[in-house]
Amino acid sequence: MLELLKNLCLIDGASGDEGAVRDFVISQIKDCCEYKVDNLGNIIAFKKGKNASAKKVLIDAHLDEVGLIITHIEENGFLRFTTVGGIDTAALMMRRVLINGKTLGVIGGKPVHLCEGDERKKLPSADGLYIDLGVCSKGDAEQLVSVGDCAVMCSDFTQVGDKVLAKALDDRVGCLVLIDLLKQDAQYDFYASFSVQEEVGLRGAGVVAYSVAPDAAIVIDGTTAADVAGVSPQKQVCRQGEGAVVSFMDGATSYDREYYKAALNSGIKAQSKTAVAGGNNSGAIHLSRGGVRTVALSVPCRYIHTSGSTCDMRDVIAVRDLTKYMINKIAGGTL
Repeated sequence: MLELLKNLCLIDGASGDEGAVRDFVISQIKDCCEYKVDNLGNIIAFKKGKNASAKKVLIDAHLDEVGLIITHIEENGFLRFTTVGGIDTAALMMRRVLINGKTLGVIGGKPVHLCEGDERKKLPSADGLYIDLGVCSKGDAEQLVSVGDCAVMCSDFTQVGDKVLAKALDDRVGCLVLIDLLKQDAQYDFYASFSVQEEVGLRGAGVVAYSVAPDAAIVIDGTTAADVAGVSPQKQVCRQGEGAVVSFMDGATSYDREYYKAALNSGIKAQSKTAVAGGNNSGAIHLSRGGVRTVALSVPCRYIHTSGSTCDMRDVIAVRDLTKYMINKIAGGTL
């Protein structure tokens, strides 16, 4: 699984520009399930199981990652940009970026020694930052990039013991789990979606849910682990190494109580997400058509939406195992 996760994370795919990630996922699943790509770019797969499902079950993970989009090229060759998805300014400053998978740049801003008064005490707004390609003119920059091009922050893939550091763990960990499940023999039929544009408003998943019309859904994502220095235990949200994270409520969804309790009582290592914050594709899926019973299973990731996010592979495996357990319970008609 580790090599597959590395390949997934090192591919660039900001929201709305997921083509390279989609092509790689298809290369991994094309021989083990039926699949199609819809008009928005979502992959919708069907896995034939040993038994017909008592309920139509959809498993979802999103292809896209946070990034940047070029909005203006200045006369001096600097690029102005807007963030695609939620990125804190502190995660952007002086970071290397890759545009269109080939053009390197660095995010620059006003040097601190030229700032005055209160300006020194606070981060600049994203509007005050730019991408420096190392060129000297607008014409030179236009030979490399165009307005509307997407960029992502550069990152290596590093493993230390069970921990992994990389960009885009949100939600390539979910894509990894889905690919692994599709490659295995299945006890029951299920649908799987690799959806687009989650980071900019849960857009792709709503389209998938309308097309598939599931009775139940399991949404797999990365979620914020705040088990870091200076954060009190009651505000840590979830902790790495403690297994799959099961949500009871977030900013977009109030989850099915029976599914929530079943996941926590499965015997597979799991923990509750102890903050009502954020959201994921459940927010779109559970409201589709006549409503979809939904549970969210997440991998705890520190420093999410940065070039240095981390996860624990033991938690990834727990999410994989718990997802399989929930599919069998729901599709088997016992839940």
